[in-house]
Amino acid sequence: MAKPASKLVIVTEKVLLKKIAKIIDAAGATGYTAVDAGGQGSRNVRSTGHPSVSDHYSNVKIEVLTESRDMAMKISDEIAAKFFDDYSGIAYICEAEVLSAHKFCGPDGC
Repeated sequence: MAKPASKLVIVTEKVLLKKIAKIIDAAGATGYTAVDAGGQGSRNVRSTGHPSVSDHYSNVKIEVLTESRDMAMKISDEIAAKFFDDYSGIAYICEAEVLSAHKFCGPDGC
């Protein structure tokens, strides 16, 4: 059974991953996925960090499925306020359907 969800995508500097993960957890999201990322934006070209001596300066793409758009906006707003003035980053929301809804449910159920 499919369940509607909002997918929050955050692309930012990898050094922020642990701090962003804490914000995601505190908001009540059931989890996230993070993968190396690269590309070009307002702060020029960023590599994926491969190959590199250190990936401290590489980027990461974080995807969070949330039960509501409000939760996704809350997470995004906090991340932007805390980090996007000093670090490169962008966030956007897409509508999604979770196909394995039983894995997506929070502690209070679906």
